[in-house]
Amino acid sequence: MKIKLKKEDTVQVVAGKDAGKSGKVLRIDRNKGRVVVQGLNMVKKSVKPKSQQDKGGIIDIEAGLAVSNVMIVCKKCGPVRIGYKTDGDSKVRVCRKCGEVL
Repeated sequence: MKIKLKKEDTVQVVAGKDAGKSGKVLRIDRNKGRVVVQGLNMVKKSVKPKSQQDKGGIIDIEAGLAVSNVMIVCKKCGPVRIGYKTDGDSKVRVCRKCGEVL
């Protein structure tokens, strides 16, 4: 699956329970087509203590979102799709609306 997003990109959720919220991409799972966004799609997870000093319990952790439910945020336009342009030997990602380099 071709995913045009990269780690540390700022994205906005366009569908689901967190629609309209934005955050930074923490991880990308290219095999499953999912991204983990900082502070979004929080789920409860029970954790066992690793040692006697550690405490177990229930923690909040970010779960993956489908790539189709997030869009990258352009500084001028807001949420947009990603295009590509070649500048000599290098290939750069650009905003589809205004053409600015992302």
